[in-house]
Amino acid sequence: MIARGGKAVYGAPLGILMLEARFARIPGDMGNAGTWPFPVLYRVVRGASPERVVLDGARGLLPAFLEAAEELVRLGAEAITTNCGFLSLFQQQLAAHVRVPVATSSLMQVPWVQALLPPGRRVGLVTVCAATLTPAHLAAAGVPPDTPVAGTEGGREFYRVLIRAEKDDLDATLAEQDILAAGRDLVAQHPDVGAIVLECTNMPPYAAALRAALGLPVYDIYSMVSWFHAGLRPRAWS
Repeated sequence: MIARGGKAVYGAPLGILMLEARFARIPGDMGNAGTWPFPVLYRVVRGASPERVVLDGARGLLPAFLEAAEELVRLGAEAITTNCGFLSLFQQQLAAHVRVPVATSSLMQVPWVQALLPPGRRVGLVTVCAATLTPAHLAAAGVPPDTPVAGTEGGREFYRVLIRAEKDDLDATLAEQDILAAGRDLVAQHPDVGAIVLECTNMPPYAAALRAALGLPVYDIYSMVSWFHAGLRPRAWS
């Protein structure tokens, strides 16, 4: 048997581009390596703070993301994803640059989920910041511009820790309450919502609680990346 070479790292086909942050990443968070049932490669993009990406539209950061994605591919990544849904803005540029499959944002699931729903029902989004999730972010992920959105910027913990970086520690109980409040507000204002997609890659730890509270299917970056990875390493059946 000939063992094929040409990479620096083997057995981890998925590369994750990480924002530069120091808040706690609990199990279920994309940046916690224990979240994944398969190995992944991480690369922190220097200067790409959550505040800069979420509030400032990631202005000036594209070259750094292209360079970091290229480095992951050189190491051995066969596909690339990112740990911020707002990076849908870079979907086309990243895919063209690295020439491997790229999935920048959990928002890319919206068309798939919409296809599952019965007539008269639509997908709703819960995001870390509704105020700065623009039509351009939605369009880049194939999301209809009239999709209902609710954010956590009015909460007590989640937005303050992740975006404003007011502290490194995270009160997960308060963060969960912020997610639940946003979800309840979304369905109260839009009773036709039949499923939820979580934009933020730090929200999967709270997806089960949101599903229980709303009684609706909830999709997040964990569901998307699990599907993404399944195509990279299909199960070998005996």
